[in-house]
Amino acid sequence: MASSESAVLQFFPSSTSLSAKVHPLVIFNICDCYVRRPDQAERVIGTLLGSISPDGTVDIRNSYGVPHNESSDQVALDIDYHHNMLLSHQKVNPKEVIVGWYSTGFGVTGGSALIHEFYSREVQNPIHLTVDTTFRNGEATIKAFVSASLSLGERQLAAQFQEIPLDLRMIEAEQVGFDILKTTMVEKLPGDLEGMEASMERLYVLIDDVYKYVDGVVEGQVVPDNDIGRFIADTVASLPKISPPAFDRLMNDTLQDQLLLLYLSSITRTHLSLAEKLNTAAQIL
Repeated sequence: MASSESAVLQFFPSSTSLSAKVHPLVIFNICDCYVRRPDQAERVIGTLLGSISPDGTVDIRNSYGVPHNESSDQVALDIDYHHNMLLSHQKVNPKEVIVGWYSTGFGVTGGSALIHEFYSREVQNPIHLTVDTTFRNGEATIKAFVSASLSLGERQLAAQFQEIPLDLRMIEAEQVGFDILKTTMVEKLPGDLEGMEASMERLYVLIDDVYKYVDGVVEGQVVPDNDIGRFIADTVASLPKISPPAFDRLMNDTLQDQLLLLYLSSITRTHLSLAEKLNTAAQIL
C-alpha cells in the first residue's frame, strides 16, 4: 500500500498575556512626524523604543521616524537611517531597545505585513502601534497589535494581526497638551494663565463630584466605600492649613511673578529682534 503524506495547517498565536503601555511623548512624536511628512507620503512609519517587563508588558517610551517608499505591492525602508538613529538613541539611553514599530492611519494596511517582517528580524514578537492622526470625532484611535503566523508545514502562508490591550497614561500637564492635539484646528495655543484656568475648572468639577458623593453617603443614597473614604480623608489632611487672606496673598504674589516673567521675556524678544535688524542694516551699509 502506498503511503500518503498530508500537510497540516498550523496557527501560531502570540502570547495572550502580552500588553503595551505607551507614553504621551511617543504620540506627540508620531503626530509631529506626520505633520512634517513629504507631500506625496500618505502615512509615516517609525521605530518604537522602550523595554519589556517580566510580566509581558511592553513599555513604549520613545520613537523616531524612518523614511520609506511604499507602493501597492512593495515597501522600501531606509535601513541605514534606522540603524544610525538606533545607535544615536542608545548612546543617550542604552536601556531603551527596539520593541516594535508604528504607522499612522486607521488600522492595519496591506503593506504592514512586509514592514512587520523586517522588524521581526530586529526584535522577537514586535509591537505594531497604529495612530489615527485625523482624530475623527475629536477622539484619538490608538491601537497595538502583534502578529500571528499561519503556516502550512514549514512554509509560512500569511500573518494575522491581533489587537492587544493598550494603556495610555498621562499626568495633568500632558493631558492638557493631548486635549489640544485632539482638536483639529485651534486659533492659538493656550498661555500659562489660560492653562491654569482650564486646570482650575477641571479641579472645580472634581471637587463638585466629591461633594455630591459625600453628601449622598451622609443622606444614605449612596453605598459608602471605605477605600474612597480613606482616600478623601488623606487628601483633605494633606491640604495646608492656611487662612483665606494668606491664600489670596500667596496666589496674587505667584500671579505677579508669572506676569513679570512674561514681561521680561517679551522685552528680551524685542531687544533680540531690534539687534538683528540693526545688524542686518549695518551689513547692507
